[in-house]
Amino acid sequence: MPFSRTARPAARSALRDATPVPLWLDAPDRPAPAPPLEGSLEADLAVVGAGFTGLWAALLAAEAQPGREIVVLEAGRVGHAASGRNGGFCSASLTHGIGNGAERFSTELPRLLDLGRDNLHGIAADLARHDVECDFRMVGDLVVATDPHHVDELQALRRLAERHGQQVTWLDQDAVRAEIASPRYLSGLQTDGETALVDPARLAWGLASACRRLGVRILEGSQVTRIEPVRLHPAGQAGRRHRGRGAVRLTTAAGVVTARNVVLATNAFPPLLRRLRHYLVPVYDYVLATEPLPAAVLRSIGWRHRQGVSDAGNQFHYYRLTRDDRVVFGGYDAVYYPGNGFGTGFEQRQVTFELLAEHLLETFPQLEGTRITHRWGGAIDTCTRFSPFWGTAMGGQLAYVAGYTGLGVGASRFGARVALDLLSGEPSELTRLDMVRSKPLPFPPEPLRSVGIGLTRWSLGRADLRAGRRNVWLRTLDRAGLGFDS
Repeated sequence: MPFSRTARPAARSALRDATPVPLWLDAPDRPAPAPPLEGSLEADLAVVGAGFTGLWAALLAAEAQPGREIVVLEAGRVGHAASGRNGGFCSASLTHGIGNGAERFSTELPRLLDLGRDNLHGIAADLARHDVECDFRMVGDLVVATDPHHVDELQALRRLAERHGQQVTWLDQDAVRAEIASPRYLSGLQTDGETALVDPARLAWGLASACRRLGVRILEGSQVTRIEPVRLHPAGQAGRRHRGRGAVRLTTAAGVVTARNVVLATNAFPPLLRRLRHYLVPVYDYVLATEPLPAAVLRSIGWRHRQGVSDAGNQFHYYRLTRDDRVVFGGYDAVYYPGNGFGTGFEQRQVTFELLAEHLLETFPQLEGTRITHRWGGAIDTCTRFSPFWGTAMGGQLAYVAGYTGLGVGASRFGARVALDLLSGEPSELTRLDMVRSKPLPFPPEPLRSVGIGLTRWSLGRADLRAGRRNVWLRTLDRAGLGFDS
């Protein structure tokens, strides 16, 4: 049975006292803000954005070349945007799931799967080496069927995963409900070794601390408003570091950084490079968090292995337990606002919060009467292939990565590695990948962009209501290589 499209009074009541702040960022020990850029600086490497990609880029660069002058410029605070608003699913997938990878990168998929697993293990090793405490747990993930047609879809996914050597376990209705007690579950596909759960804000804060210990300067409240190449002469005004060479100038409201190389890691924020505007749209995702569950309530649900869970719908939910036994529950109603709408005004959407609260109670009736303490939203950097893409600009002195489409907690480290390889100017195993050398198809301009995204969103919802049957529009997108795979 499809999830409800309206909320009952019990769902609305659960939301009554929810604070409009991300759970992860609502912490008394959140680090104090760092000072902003004031005046002029020179650097070997400047990173724009102190989210996961930017922090990994700074950390990996500092480890590779100790003593290198590295500066990170952040418009707000470390991890305040997507990196502190997601569900904390740290996946090995670099391609937004094996199904999407098989559809778009079939020839390279075996290698991409290996690289993704290596990347996830690399994250675990880096966090241990730098003593980053962020509740990183390799617990695996469970995809559940909540409608009859999902069962066949999960069986097809199972066959694909087994062909590529993934460790998957099929759970029939009795087995999946014994694992996690939900009356909606019809079957499930458990994958081990491919997903960790993490507190995403503490991951960002921990990476920032590790960067600082290696000498990286992180300047918060320093929004970059302009990026431009500069050619400096031997007597150039930028000082000794860049005399006689090209450089990139980054301008903020209160200062300027001149850098030999730049990593642009701004996620869904309005792009500083005009070319990226054709490839990215910000899509808003919304999330709830409950109060800590009493032990008796948690026992009634089970969830002994504490794995991350998602359902198999086109409009899907994702959810997990936190260290203090809250349920974090998000997804389903991803929203694009016309004209690439972006900003804090889009982070709260009451109708979506009410739907999520209703769906939470439909998934777990045991939570009737449980308070929802936090509600929040954030923008996902979405591209048409649903997985990251890369490029360079300004004579190869700037590298960018974007388009993670909601699965960037783990892939961001890989994205940063590729960006640094691109800046080196020397081909590497990573820069030779077709995935790295290719680009997604661009989005059309407005108003066609809004019309197309709106029609796609409506059609996906209709398919969920019609046993997965895809209408003419979705079949057309499939033929064009733009089909959505969650």
